[in-house]
Amino acid sequence: MAKTLEHIEEATIRFAGDSGDGMQLVGLQFSETTGFFGNEVNTFPDYPSEIRAPEGTLYGVSAFQIHFGTRHIYTSGDFIDVLIAMNASSLKVNLPNLKKGGIIIADTEGFDAHNLTLAKFESNPLEGETLAAYSVHQININKEIKAEFAESSISSKFISKTKNVFALGIAYWLFNRPLDPTVNWINKKFKGKDDVIMANIHALRAGWNYATKNPEFEKQFVIDRSPLPMGRYRNITGNEAIALGLVTAARKANLPLFLGSYPITPATDILHAISSYKKYGVKTWQAEDEIAGICSAIGAAFGGSLAATTTSGPGLSLKTEAMGLAVMTELPLIIVDVQRGGPSTGLPTKTEQGDLLTAMYGRHGESPMPILAASGSADCFDVTLEATRIALKFMTPVMILSDGSIGQSSAPWKIPSVESLPSIETYFAKDAATFAPYKRDEQTLRRQWAIPGFEGM
Repeated sequence: MAKTLEHIEEATIRFAGDSGDGMQLVGLQFSETTGFFGNEVNTFPDYPSEIRAPEGTLYGVSAFQIHFGTRHIYTSGDFIDVLIAMNASSLKVNLPNLKKGGIIIADTEGFDAHNLTLAKFESNPLEGETLAAYSVHQININKEIKAEFAESSISSKFISKTKNVFALGIAYWLFNRPLDPTVNWINKKFKGKDDVIMANIHALRAGWNYATKNPEFEKQFVIDRSPLPMGRYRNITGNEAIALGLVTAARKANLPLFLGSYPITPATDILHAISSYKKYGVKTWQAEDEIAGICSAIGAAFGGSLAATTTSGPGLSLKTEAMGLAVMTELPLIIVDVQRGGPSTGLPTKTEQGDLLTAMYGRHGESPMPILAASGSADCFDVTLEATRIALKFMTPVMILSDGSIGQSSAPWKIPSVESLPSIETYFAKDAATFAPYKRDEQTLRRQWAIPGFEGM
């Protein structure tokens, strides 16, 4: 049966299932492939607040949303066009966000009596008229995979774990995405584990072939490449962009980089990322609490390093006295606030932009501080460079405001040449005879940066 091709400008797809179903992995692969294909992308990983909620429950649903298109994509999307639901709970949680007429791809094995009870369904929504307003495709994914591997020598324990990759293959067919980027990733990720590689690649192609042969899948969607400027691109999250921005800024300023932070969702990824750049001479310290984190960074700034600390709402509250210290001592310090929802401990896995007034006025006494807010994931890199430039030019702490959505979602980023980026100037005291603590630059009013061990002091 001939398939219909429909040209559209944008689409939003959400992979949803139980924690452990691999929704974050396939969502990330879909977004990476879509970026490789040449579309604008914005993603949103959504996972439970619990460490591991009971399997099959409404609280344990994990999802990954990708909004992509030809035009510039600013957000991860409000409503979705395609929902891939691996069980009943993932359907119930995400159905309110699916557009009328949208596509549901449901794994029927996740809609047995036990799963329906956990999802609080009185009857099976795949039967009857409950989903009449949508285009529903029911697939027993496990059955299809086992049929694909019927004559294979690959162990069943590997085969049973590829349901998410089968669903990814269907999604690739639906939006005419290439399989090669994911095949290459599988080969690299599981190098030396031949059974795992073969199981995943076969499952990916089986999903594509299922949609190709099945008459229910009668329409493919075509989204043309985005008119992006020429250059090398990669998908980058806001947290990754801040980490790369700090490392790059340190190199452009010819300073050692120090990051002192206490782990806190959703900012911890920055600490992880910078720790992986040890070959560039960076130093990271996982502090015992938020106050120790910022105070260690202040000490590093006093010693002549480009110093930074990262946090989120509750941590920002704890750091306020030390921020006042950084203002009073007139030291360059980068404070990154990746905002999350709610007051007090709040909602670690939910996003919000509620810290602006705290960032501006949350310190006692008169302690002004420049604040820069990122407009998106890729913008975090440029904002970090500019924050560093301001901090060093005016000898002041600077705060960067991001949020959970920006920090953890990804978007295309044109990789700049480090040589093309302007240098970042530092203003160290060099002459003991003319140095005075109260002496200031007439234009910027900054003091010179006098570090311990300065000759003649």
